[in-house]
Amino acid sequence: MDVALVYNVKKEESTDAAASAQPLSPDHQAAHTHTQLSPSADAFAEWDTIETIHAVRDALSLRHSVTLIEADEHAYGTLRASRPEIVFNIAEGRFGASREAQMPAIYEMLNIPYTGSDPLTLGICLDKSRTKEILSYYNIPNPKFAVVSSMSEVRSLEFPVPAMVKPLFEGSSKGIFDSSLVHSSNELTAQVTKVIEEYGQPALVEEFLPGREFTVAMLGNGEELKVLPIVEIKFDSLPSGVNPIYSYEAKWIWDQGSNPLEIFDCPAKVDNALKTAIEDVCRNSYNALRCRDWSRIDVRLDKNGRPNIIEINPLPGILPKIEDNSCYPKAARMAGLNYNEMLNAVLDAGLKRYGLL
Repeated sequence: MDVALVYNVKKEESTDAAASAQPLSPDHQAAHTHTQLSPSADAFAEWDTIETIHAVRDALSLRHSVTLIEADEHAYGTLRASRPEIVFNIAEGRFGASREAQMPAIYEMLNIPYTGSDPLTLGICLDKSRTKEILSYYNIPNPKFAVVSSMSEVRSLEFPVPAMVKPLFEGSSKGIFDSSLVHSSNELTAQVTKVIEEYGQPALVEEFLPGREFTVAMLGNGEELKVLPIVEIKFDSLPSGVNPIYSYEAKWIWDQGSNPLEIFDCPAKVDNALKTAIEDVCRNSYNALRCRDWSRIDVRLDKNGRPNIIEINPLPGILPKIEDNSCYPKAARMAGLNYNEMLNAVLDAGLKRYGLL
């Protein structure tokens, strides 16, 4: 089959910016002097490296003819001219709150089948508040929240601390630093101001949940939907003194392929009751948001040990190397799927939806 792999590739400036931030030593007291990173450091965090793009191409090429198409301003014309039988979509987009929906909207305009969720689901899941509104409608647990859109709202903001402060329209831990967990009203105001001013978008202020955190890979559709082995994030592996959150620093700075953190347990060490509760809340969320083919869902326990949804990512990260600590491939390997089999399983799920398999 003729498959187009549509992607965004990380630019050199993003890797340069990340490299400028020095990893912390294990005894670094980050509570007092945490790594300072500017928004430019995480500007391309959602995009894939050329290594990942080639790994995906090679995996799909085992069974199909694959063409690479970069998701830039020329992509529409290229797709219109080439007319692939299906697109394997990993394009994150660059501009605007609807950036992840832009390429799938083009596929639909051209009537080209594609893998993954549709433009509506991708747009909703990138807007954390809209995601939470839908989850709440379906009585799916998620942390209490407020959206702060302007500096005037910051001055009148009242929200119990500790709290998490995040950009409203970002993924891959963009804008979520060690400082994003605030412990006082002054820290809350400062962090919200930082998000509004430096990211040019509203801030999501969210109740901080003190329990364990997990991430769950989902594969398939309908009755064939599979919950892959649960991954737990082990915060005791982080440098001394940092907050127990999976921040940008934890994901991209402190955890390096050359010196990986022992930050994940897969399968997570959970009893059957908790395992069932996590799997159920993830299935319910996947279906409520109408995700398709695959997603990765982040879960955190509240003070009562109840699983809450904190993020839904319909375009999960898929770094190919084992030492890169990429959660979706890690869960797939534990389920018996190697990297190539995992990606072809996603493609097969899309082909089945269209009646092409």
